[in-house]
Amino acid sequence: MKSPIPILIVFQMAFLLAGCNSSSPVNNPQPKQTFVSYEDFGAKGDGVTDDLPAICAAHAYANEHDLPIRSNPDATYHLGRQALTAIIKTDTDWGRSKFIIDDSQGVDDNKQLLFRVESRLQPIPLEIGRLNRGQERLDLRPESDCLVLVENANQRLFIRRGLNPNAGSVQQEVFILRKDGSIEGAIDWDYDVITRVVAKPIDPHPLVIRGGIFINIANQMRQEVGYNYWHRNIQIIRSNTVVDGITHRVTGETDVGHPYVGFLNPRESANIIFRNCHVAPRKTYTTIGNAGLPVSMGSYGYNANLVVNFSMINCRMDDIHDRSLWGVVASNFIKNFLVEDSELSRVDVHMGVSGYYKILRSSLGHAGLNAIGRGLLLVEDSTVQAPTFINFRKDYGANWQGDVIVRNSRWVPLAGRQQVLSIFRMNNDGTHDFGYPCSMPHSILIDGLEVDDSQLPPAEQGPPLFGDITGPEIDDRPFPYQLSQRVEVRGLTFASRRLPRISDDPSLENRIPIVISD
Repeated sequence: MKSPIPILIVFQMAFLLAGCNSSSPVNNPQPKQTFVSYEDFGAKGDGVTDDLPAICAAHAYANEHDLPIRSNPDATYHLGRQALTAIIKTDTDWGRSKFIIDDSQGVDDNKQLLFRVESRLQPIPLEIGRLNRGQERLDLRPESDCLVLVENANQRLFIRRGLNPNAGSVQQEVFILRKDGSIEGAIDWDYDVITRVVAKPIDPHPLVIRGGIFINIANQMRQEVGYNYWHRNIQIIRSNTVVDGITHRVTGETDVGHPYVGFLNPRESANIIFRNCHVAPRKTYTTIGNAGLPVSMGSYGYNANLVVNFSMINCRMDDIHDRSLWGVVASNFIKNFLVEDSELSRVDVHMGVSGYYKILRSSLGHAGLNAIGRGLLLVEDSTVQAPTFINFRKDYGANWQGDVIVRNSRWVPLAGRQQVLSIFRMNNDGTHDFGYPCSMPHSILIDGLEVDDSQLPPAEQGPPLFGDITGPEIDDRPFPYQLSQRVEVRGLTFASRRLPRISDDPSLENRIPIVISD
């Protein structure tokens, strides 16, 4: 059923010219209506015609008149190759509609977003002179709860090591400032100076995007050195947004191509929920990295940056064990990250998560569970099938300043891979400055972990609790790696009935208080 907007050619053209990449008011009186459809603005939905201009126009009208969008469930909308972005500020129901993103023939701008979800509310002025790590209150009283971004451009953190070394990122983070001055997402770093503050009011009601089947014909870009990330995606910069039931498929991949930054891309926002989503992984390509050596180029399906309260609930994908495809989830600068009832090839926090990082009733595949940050890391009622149960990324210092709890979970070490297996992988030789002091988790508790090592070759010993933590003995460690203060293990069992062991480093038991019981 179509909405009752008259289709007037002149009216459509006005929106086509003014609607895309614009939030300016459009004053066109119309009869009372309950929703807006793309067909009202000329979309054909035949899978061939470029419908993106009409889609931009429909959203511009819906935004101006505070009306939801409802697509035709039988349509296939082609999103063309023009550098246009549809701005979403109202609820959008894509239902069973299909959308074709054809990147195989070249596009006007591979960095252009297809959709951006925005708030109606404008940023407010806010002055903050300094902040202290752990701070939970400010002497400020905004008129509404706000998502606040702070930055100190004079300080750099996450100075990466390895085949893709870099000079790090500027010190930055986001938090929620409540009307009473309290902070949700306590401050991660000390800021003796703040060079940038952005405060965005949080919408009191959720914006919901439902359904939609997106078929992405992959790019075939050739570039031998460096990365050239593609967008052509959905970016979310509005707090309090729910994406429910979106499907993303990838086709047309060849031996040549460049990576994508993430089809669903929330950033600088709070309270983001992805529910019942199915986003496909992509093929892994190689390039020459910053160290002048070949490195893998990873595409992501989900990529969250600078988000407070990010949840993925019942999010799934096809074969989570296909090693030719890159892991599907990445994030940076996250506070409070929940993965629940999901099946994903990889969950990763590159430049840190704080508060909590919870994996509940989920299955993770070949690229596993990767962690950097602080707070509580909880894995409960979950299965990981990867070379390690938890990988603390050594390119960012294997740093976890907080506690790790594993309950009633299962690890299936991958067979046939030339890697050293261990339940926890962490390595830091103390010779690199990552921009912050690094440590193992302050405490580790295993309370029920089944290791299904039945597929591993027969051996006298099974995978240890820890791998090689600090490397060979050297005299100078200017940035020493702090070891755990307590490790407690209960209910660690092996399918092969091997006995639990600590590490291949015999001195580790003398350096970490470890308690193992049945």
